[in-house]
Amino acid sequence: MASTSTSSSPTQRAIDRLPAHLRRYVAGQDYGAYTPRDHAVWRHIMHRLAGRLKDTAHASYLSGLAATGIGLERIPSLDEMNLKLEGLGWSAVGVRGFIPPAVFTELQSLGVLAIAADIRSHEHIEYTPAPDIVHESAGHAPILADGRYADYLKRCGEAGFRAIASVEDQAVYEAIRNLSVVKEDPEASEAEVHLAEERLRAATASRRYVSESTKASRLYWWTAEYGLVGDLADPKLYGAGLLSSLGEAAHCLTAAVAKVPLSLACADTEYDITRMQPQLFVARDFDHLFEVLEAFEATLGWRRGGDHGLEEALRARTVNHLGLEGGLELTGKVVARIPARGELAPGLATALARVEGPVMLSRGGLAEGAPWPGTALVAFGRGILPPRGPFSLDLPSGLFLTGFRVGEHEVINLRGHQDGRPLDLPSWALLFLSSSLPSVAGGPADPGAWDRWYGAQGTFAEGEAEAQARARKASSLSPDLAGLYQEARVLREAGDAGRLRALLERARAYPEEWLLQTELRELEATLAQEARS
Repeated sequence: MASTSTSSSPTQRAIDRLPAHLRRYVAGQDYGAYTPRDHAVWRHIMHRLAGRLKDTAHASYLSGLAATGIGLERIPSLDEMNLKLEGLGWSAVGVRGFIPPAVFTELQSLGVLAIAADIRSHEHIEYTPAPDIVHESAGHAPILADGRYADYLKRCGEAGFRAIASVEDQAVYEAIRNLSVVKEDPEASEAEVHLAEERLRAATASRRYVSESTKASRLYWWTAEYGLVGDLADPKLYGAGLLSSLGEAAHCLTAAVAKVPLSLACADTEYDITRMQPQLFVARDFDHLFEVLEAFEATLGWRRGGDHGLEEALRARTVNHLGLEGGLELTGKVVARIPARGELAPGLATALARVEGPVMLSRGGLAEGAPWPGTALVAFGRGILPPRGPFSLDLPSGLFLTGFRVGEHEVINLRGHQDGRPLDLPSWALLFLSSSLPSVAGGPADPGAWDRWYGAQGTFAEGEAEAQARARKASSLSPDLAGLYQEARVLREAGDAGRLRALLERARAYPEEWLLQTELRELEATLAQEARS
């Protein structure tokens, strides 16, 4: 059943519920564009996975396939999935390839699966680094039938969304996206693949430090993607990367893969998307996931705030937001931090933080007015500013400020010193007073409002390379070969030994088409068994 585009379709309802800034990343599932070979790829993978995983996957897996609208014979439609997922408090939307991490994690925190609508090529049937519908649907969706795990996935998404990312993280994301495109391009040369792998290695090496966002992605990788659960000596598979990969599903339980108890150490453990994993973490049960996640959240500026959060934002060089006393949120780039004489509040020994514009103010994640184009300053400590007019502040941090208050936060003719040392301050700025700093979290506090003002600068585009790779993949299947795959499917459903013999004869012209040959041998064996019975 193909996905429809009417406003009443389950998928369209899921899309309509998304904030506008997330809808820009949604791609329709053109169900009719899947070729007969694409469906054969799906069937080949799913039948073998179902057989292999019936004894090795978490108990929720096989029942979870049906519970989330996923069958073994053909690629599922998003409408079929959404009809089932609605009952689980989740939904699914189509996307193209690797979407930005902040978008992926925000969707997940909202209970939305981002389903890459493409399917891997038959050359990469064992494993592909590119997101595809096998991985995203058959990997991630079935375990959602377990309510405890589904809750973990949402909360893990929120932690990733709130984690602070560095400017280098963007370079790594772009390199991973490029590698996935090249790997799935049937005309990509070995040199192009090698160059894409080298680019990823270079982007990874360019990181000045391991950001909160990188640690969050590692936690997600070693749990939701490549996690094992249960007894250390006989664990079960629940990670989507394991459940959707014929190669990994078999390899992960061998003695070649070390199994270690899940701990916060997974957030400090690197992974390589280009090869099978040499070590996996085993959770005691799904409650164990929450224990590790809570320990991880406690390390984030989102939870810790104070000097720790400021330092994370300062070295990240990215847009983040400060949660000030009283619930006011300040979005912008932290560019400087002046230490105080001593601790002003638990975990806070900062006299002044400087935030580069544009600066957006919000409360409860809802923006208040237009962004400020200039600089914002946060002075920490207790003090009183007049509603309007001249002011002078002498704060316990050693900071002394004078100026003229124009509006609620706007000041002009700003001057200041700390313990007699003059400070280089903007003469025109927004000035805030806060006795504490409860939170410093990744990205803007109101992503939708930020997107409305500045989204055009960071618009996600599929890109020529991805479109070209998709076109090359489609053109690599000749009409005659597509017809053979389609006839094999029809025969499987109808059963006709005479027509099969003719099909086998025609298929001899494609000895290199191993998937077709495999399909026909299976069909021949099935019809022979039916004839004997």
